[in-house]
This record gives sequence, structure tokens and C-alpha cells, in this order.
Amino acid sequence: MKKISAILFALMLTACVSAPRIAAPNLIAAPKPIVGNSGKFMSPYTEDGTVAAWVEKGRNASVGANLGGFVGAQAGQKLAENIPFVGGILGQHIGETAGRAIAVKMAGGEEFIRANSDLSFNSVNDMAVYMYAKNSTHKDFAEALKLAQEIYPELKTAYYPAIINASAAVKN
Repeated sequence: MKKISAILFALMLTACVSAPRIAAPNLIAAPKPIVGNSGKFMSPYTEDGTVAAWVEKGRNASVGANLGGFVGAQAGQKLAENIPFVGGILGQHIGETAGRAIAVKMAGGEEFIRANSDLSFNSVNDMAVYMYAKNSTHKDFAEALKLAQEIYPELKTAYYPAIINASAAVKN
């Protein structure tokens, strides 16, 4: 009986925990971008709120990135046959690297991306919060975010937590 009571108590506690609250984009304070392209991460949006030329050019980049991921996964699988754990990790890394290289190439290359960006960031978290706060209502947002995530793979894992952290600062 004590065991059942403890289980029920644990279930009640977990039921009280709610999902993180995400504030509306207009309520989040957007980090200040670097005007120009001197930052590490180029914004897929320009200062006037339109998509950058490299986003236009790279609309097909996700197909290339997915192909790169597939090629890397195949290579990883071959390695995994010989080295089970390490081969899978290496294959994932090869896939991400190949996917990024293909996405960058399809967007015009590093130089084209930098030359056609007028906003940049030194932090992927700042870019994520800025994009959410300033650009998430743009008609091409999903596409621009996906391309930015292919070019900057760290944005894939940083985007949602950065938005949650920025939302925590919003007063109810």
C-alpha cells in the first residue's frame, strides 16, 4: 500500500509540472544584432526585415543538406559494421558536416552569405531570440529558419531553449 501511495504521489507531482511557457514574439526583448557582417552567425533576414539574398538562393539547400545527412549516415553505417559505437557517432558527424557544406554551397558559399548579410550575431542564442522576436511572423520564416539551421547546425539545438529562456524574462 505504501508503494502505491508513493507512486500516486509521484504521479501527482509530475502532473503539476507544466510545459515551459513561450511568450509571444512581440513580448520578448530582442537582442541587439551587429549591424554588418562581422559576427560569427549571419542573420537570414536583413535590417529591413526581408530575407537575405543567400536565403533566396538557398531555398533548395535543405534538400542538399538532407542528401548530405543521408550520405553521412551511409558512411557511418559502414563504419558501424566494424566499430559499433564510434562508427555511428562518426557517421552522424560526417553527415552533419556534409549537410552543412552542401547547404552553404547551395546558398552561394561562405563569401556570398557574408557579403549579402547586413545583420550578424556572435551568439547563436542571440540570433535565435532575435529571429523569433523580430521575424517569426514573416511568411518565409520556417524556410529561413530551416536554412539557417542547416548552415549553423548548433542553431537546431539552441533555438527552442533560447526562446524558453527569453520567455522566462517576460513578466506575466
